Amino acid sequence: MAMARILLLVAMALVGSCSAWELNIQMPTKRLQAMDEAVAPLIHALRPLVGSGGELGSRGGVACDSWVLGVEAHNVRDWKTVPAKCEGYVGHYMLGSHFRRDSKVVIDEALAYVETLKLAGNGKEIWVFDIDETTLSNLPYYAKHGFGTTPFNATSFNAYVLEGSAPVLPETKRLYDKLLSIGVKPLFLTGRTEDQRAITVANLRSQGIYGWKDLLLKQPGFKGSAVAYKSGERQKLQDAGYVIVGNIGDQWSDILGAPEGARTFKLPDPMYYIG
Repeated sequence: MAMARILLLVAMALVGSCSAWELNIQMPTKRLQAMDEAVAPLIHALRPLVGSGGELGSRGGVACDSWVLGVEAHNVRDWKTVPAKCEGYVGHYMLGSHFRRDSKVVIDEALAYVETLKLAGNGKEIWVFDIDETTLSNLPYYAKHGFGTTPFNATSFNAYVLEGSAPVLPETKRLYDKLLSIGVKPLFLTGRTEDQRAITVANLRSQGIYGWKDLLLKQPGFKGSAVAYKSGERQKLQDAGYVIVGNIGDQWSDILGAPEGARTFKLPDPMYYIG
């Protein structure tokens, strides 16, 4: 019995000496692999062997899961980078099945709302979509830049944008396609700048996105906040007679500020904050 207790203590010490990433690499299970295989298509090729970061959030007193909850609830604001200790947690969340499951919940709710719409069918009903982390995923970029733990570098990010290789977010495309099928026109309202129009159009089309009403980009010289910019553009649309039946984005600044639209939806994004 004494020997068994000694062996148990040694095993516990060895487990405690491993990093969270090492433990995840050593602990693939059939159940978790089956979960990952059920979530397709992949957004990005890099994947850990365990589907999400759930286990990481409680190891060693790391409160990264609580921090992400604060971000999504808009209680944690004005942050510049993801806490360094949370790189592993956010990486697992984004690359595993958890992010896709959370996105699916949002889109399922949006689709349920779409089913209740009473449309006039006059071509004036629109749905506002953000682009980055809403329609297109920049995960291939952020996977190489610490999942938001390193300060934002506009030069390297814009170089990535100009590649035009961002993959579509499959859950958002479900909503996009449904709206087209019932006569609601999608409209893009993005913080990307006018000089990125051509590559943005090419990237969207390469991912099977067609038929949008308009693509509104930030004009040179705009100095206000994201909320002021996007709410101002929505006001122009409303003044022109359009009815914003829905609005979806990954940032709170995508959906705050009147007129927000008849219904708003917030997709998860723990990698960066735009105020």
